[in-house]
Amino acid sequence: MSFITSKPYIYAKKVFDFLVAQWFFIILGCLIAIAHSYPEFAKLGGTIKAQYSIGYGAVAVIFLISGLSMPSKDLAVNIVNWRAHFTVLSLSFLITSSIIYGIVTGIKQSHDKAIDEWLLVGMIVTFSCPTTVSSNVVMTKQANGNDILTLCEVFIGNILGAFITPAMLQLYLSGTWDFGNPKYQAHSTTIGYLYQQTMKQLGFSVFIPLFVGQVVQNIFPKQTKWTLTTFKLNKVGSFMLILIMFLSFSTAFSQNAFTLVSHESIIFLVFFNIGIYLFFTVLSFIYARPWPVKRFLKDEPTETSSTLYKGCYWFFKPFYYNRRDTVAIMLCGPAKTAALGVSLITSQYGADNPRLGILLVPLVLFQSEQVITAQVLVKFMKKWIEAEHVVVPDLENIVKDQGSDEVASEDADQTTQVYKT
Repeated sequence: MSFITSKPYIYAKKVFDFLVAQWFFIILGCLIAIAHSYPEFAKLGGTIKAQYSIGYGAVAVIFLISGLSMPSKDLAVNIVNWRAHFTVLSLSFLITSSIIYGIVTGIKQSHDKAIDEWLLVGMIVTFSCPTTVSSNVVMTKQANGNDILTLCEVFIGNILGAFITPAMLQLYLSGTWDFGNPKYQAHSTTIGYLYQQTMKQLGFSVFIPLFVGQVVQNIFPKQTKWTLTTFKLNKVGSFMLILIMFLSFSTAFSQNAFTLVSHESIIFLVFFNIGIYLFFTVLSFIYARPWPVKRFLKDEPTETSSTLYKGCYWFFKPFYYNRRDTVAIMLCGPAKTAALGVSLITSQYGADNPRLGILLVPLVLFQSEQVITAQVLVKFMKKWIEAEHVVVPDLENIVKDQGSDEVASEDADQTTQVYKT
């Protein structure tokens, strides 16, 4: 028996293949450990100036790859899909934030001293933020979803988020939440500064790389396709996503964010984030494929259809999205940005605010957990999309084919008998 066929080699190969398949989580775990031990290395303003090298550089690489891989015609079609924009924006800003506001208000009314009130403020701020800039695009592409639609939602959501998020914080953080309102903080900045930071972030890390990728793709289509497949650039995008989380954890550790709150609060947040992300994912699915639309508008209107039915079909039927668009909505709706969220929290509450670390804890934890959870869900989403294109054989044709085979077999037997006779 050769060494290759021996049991130790087979078991070792299975373990090695499993570890290679889990490279994303292994590298992420290693970098989180480095962030804990050496937070100064990759924090905002740290050794490598991560706000530029990672905050701009890593995100720019992700969108450069997107620009190289997506057809310009598809980008134009998705950018004018106003129904999808409405669905994602209402999910991201209105539905998710209002549910979280109701939950944390209930927690606050319970007067549980183990949960810091400023941690609850951080949860409201986190879920008032726009959808994440980079992980959505990477995950949607891995699931074979409509990553072009995801890119459009990222761009539109983050531009509007510079205005909508501060306005929603003023709405939510009033009454019993006045203590957490940004306008009462000593070191908060103006909305103009926030919008300037947002446009700079999106311009240098999203728009310019995307534009360059589109130009290169249209001028050198064959060379671009060869580069994407040869160097497996999709894997590069996943690694850039890990670097972005490395930046977030380094900043949080440097702010002593995880030591400023109780262990009970951290445990609560870890399990709450996983549960609420899964709940919002299911809610996004129901919102993207509403049952009444499928039930009452399943048939295309004909000449005999009423004007009301034709109007309802034209307006509401497109709100029942196909599977690729649904996956994009499921990944965009629950997700919250950390790259822009850190800048938003810092600008609203001030970089010298003593409670800044506590405010960052929900954002940093939710970002990492949403990526890890989505990384698991992506496999199921991909199978669901691919199942739509599986050809199911027609039972009637199978019966006919079997009947034809039986007739042919009988004819062959008769012919054999004649020949023998």
